[in-house]
Amino acid sequence: MDALYNSVCRECSRLITNRYSTSFSMGIKSFDRRFHMPIYAVYGFVRFADEIVDTFHGKDKARLLEEFRADLDKALRDGISLNPVLHAFQEVVHQYKIEYELIDAFLKSMEMDLFHNRYEDSLYKEYIYGSAEVVGLMCLRVFCEGDEEMYQHLKAPACSLGSAFQKVNFLRDMKSDFDERGRVYFPGVDFTRFTSNDKKAIEADIQADFDAAYAGIVQLPKGVRLGVYLAYVYYTKLFQKICRSTPVRVKQERIRVPDSRKMLLLFSSAVRHRFNLL
Repeated sequence: MDALYNSVCRECSRLITNRYSTSFSMGIKSFDRRFHMPIYAVYGFVRFADEIVDTFHGKDKARLLEEFRADLDKALRDGISLNPVLHAFQEVVHQYKIEYELIDAFLKSMEMDLFHNRYEDSLYKEYIYGSAEVVGLMCLRVFCEGDEEMYQHLKAPACSLGSAFQKVNFLRDMKSDFDERGRVYFPGVDFTRFTSNDKKAIEADIQADFDAAYAGIVQLPKGVRLGVYLAYVYYTKLFQKICRSTPVRVKQERIRVPDSRKMLLLFSSAVRHRFNLL
């Protein structure tokens, strides 16, 4: 029965990933099969924590997040949880020896969103690390399958990729973050006076992250390289679309890449990977 319960919990995390993110779902499906469930489990965990602070309006978010953390701690201690998302995640934490420091940094960033709506430089860097870079490092622990030398070598590019993804999300979601939550993540930026110079400075920072990340993507194990590259391609296309947009448009709408375009990117990325053209 343990095997059945474990399987059901993993399937819950896969369902969460498929329902919440088309881009990441397609990327994960491009991995070798043995990596699917561990990465679904990581995504399910971070998605539900993020839901607590971003979605459950009218609820006591601080209490819910505190209970989520307590339930996680118990799951990690006991090796089991009746919360299927936490059960699947604790399996991965134990199997791939994911450091609690990474998990703690992530949950601290989620907590920040309950108490901060402006992120100046030091707080911004801490938030980016905890909300995005450590997620990349959790996934890297899975990808490296215990190869510590590889993990240490690819840590910096993995952090850069997570940072780039998060900053693109911030640009894409500027309107909803400000209108619905009163948040502005970029240091020194006034949403009501978002200028071309503000936008260009942010874009230059993101491009530097993408450049540093690519150097690591091409060195990833073959079983995950295409999937990570595909996520990179999706986000760079979204980033390019945002770069071509005016500051006014970024403030007024959520810019996205159509699913039909994503399918074309999947095909072209698979061809490049097949012929070692990355």
